[in-house]
Amino acid sequence: MKFIKQKIKGVMLIEFENISDNRGFFMRSFCKSELKSISINFNIVQINRSFNSKKGSIRGLHFQKKPFAEDKIVQVLQGKIFDVVVDLRKRSSTYKKWIGVELSQENQKALFIPKGCAHGFQTLTDNCEVEYFMSEYYSPNYIKGIRWNDPSFRILWPVTLTQISEKDKKWQMVRKI
Repeated sequence: MKFIKQKIKGVMLIEFENISDNRGFFMRSFCKSELKSISINFNIVQINRSFNSKKGSIRGLHFQKKPFAEDKIVQVLQGKIFDVVVDLRKRSSTYKKWIGVELSQENQKALFIPKGCAHGFQTLTDNCEVEYFMSEYYSPNYIKGIRWNDPSFRILWPVTLTQISEKDKKWQMVRKI
């Protein structure tokens, strides 16, 4: 595994080492000791998967508040997404900054997202399947979000919005959380 620091403190793009032959390929999609070697102590307690049928769909921007704040590793099993991370850690040098990374079935990359960051994505193809490795259990009373179109961030979503949940439409602007 190769870990590439991103512009937001603590966010890492993960490139997997793929062993290919005439049958296909083999790769590790998680290795606790390799994460620990870069000072990330990640314990998987839950694995989630989402399926999104239509290009342009947006999920997010979500996070869990303390004491159930969570680290995530996000990867795409099918299709292609524009994955977005927004730093909401008030003491962070990258507070209120955002990044967007393309994750796809083809590039076989993943993104590590630390506690205190909101996460969301937009599908760039139809029929996207996304898997999340979570360091904390889902705690509905601690789920928060910010609006996908919050002008505080000016996120440049790459394609026209086609679908978003009612819940995601109603999140507050960041200045109100």
